[in-house]
Amino acid sequence: MPERRRKFSPEFRDEAVKMVIDGNHPVAQIARELGINPGTLGNWVAQYRTAHPVKEEPLSVSERARLRELERENQELKVRNEFLGKAAAFFAQEYR
Repeated sequence: MPERRRKFSPEFRDEAVKMVIDGNHPVAQIARELGINPGTLGNWVAQYRTAHPVKEEPLSVSERARLRELERENQELKVRNEFLGKAAAFFAQEYR
């Protein structure tokens, strides 16, 4: 026989979502504590975040500079990685 779906009150949902958003515990842990499915709680949190988007503050000048530096470094590492992959393929082919 299939299990009956449990119904949760809006107040219970709100409290569970607030526990996830306000706390620093993972959804799975809070769901386990409340005795509900982690997927269900995750859906509730996703719905809440869609309905209440967080306004992000613009980056400061130093943060923007650091972001540009990291993007440059990331691009350089991608180029190096690509080169090393091609070199490894070349040498692997040469030794066959």
